[in-house]
Amino acid sequence: MIDATSNHETLSFLDMFSGYHQIPMSHVDYTTINKVCPGDPYPLQRIGQMIDATSNHETLSFLDMFSGYHQIPTSHKDEEKTAFMTPFGNFCFMGMPFGLKNAGATYQRMIDTVFAPHMGCNIEAYVDDLIVKTKGGGSHLEDLHETFEALRRNNLRLNPLKCAFGAEAGKFLGFMITKRGIEADPKQITTVQQLRAPRSATEVQSLNDKRAALGRFIPKSADKCAPFFQTLKNGARFEWTPECEAAFNELKLYLVSPLY
Repeated sequence: MIDATSNHETLSFLDMFSGYHQIPMSHVDYTTINKVCPGDPYPLQRIGQMIDATSNHETLSFLDMFSGYHQIPTSHKDEEKTAFMTPFGNFCFMGMPFGLKNAGATYQRMIDTVFAPHMGCNIEAYVDDLIVKTKGGGSHLEDLHETFEALRRNNLRLNPLKCAFGAEAGKFLGFMITKRGIEADPKQITTVQQLRAPRSATEVQSLNDKRAALGRFIPKSADKCAPFFQTLKNGARFEWTPECEAAFNELKLYLVSPLY
């Protein structure tokens, strides 16, 4: 970030806190600029298809990009449009900030371009989450070498604290990826197990979101949870019926049953 009040002289906002153990996070509201900015139709990867493509691989490495969007430089003429005020002066971003409506599409386009020769083969990437995959008989070190070479050529960095190399299993986009196949995230199951019975339509909607996240692991999940939807009918008074309670308990039981 640079000081926007001193003729664009370079001055890092973080340098002022170099002696501190914790650096304050900056949150900038870009609602106004997002309203006038044309939308970018570039598509994100389909999560379901990507997850299916990562299963049944012997060796996996999970990579996380350092500082996410900030690694993409902001056009010099547009830097002032990202300006924000602090008690220490006015600053703007030299790298693409979070909060811009096209940031995700821009980042995905960059990732798809950088790893174009490897995407779908030994790499899957969703925005800043990457997975390097190798089937039995292949060399995972060679796959990692190709990945690191692509990162170096484009001056991109990883966050080593969030990377795991040479694993047999790990979490990717909310799913557990293993050489056996795809499994539900145990934390998501535990979250549902610890839920109390909903007391409002809002809590039912939250429950339904969690059910949807686990939907691929629950056959006919919509049918099993049909009583929940009755509580969300427009104009109807919220009522958690015995049928809802039975379906709720059945859902919890299914998630920890041997059949699962």
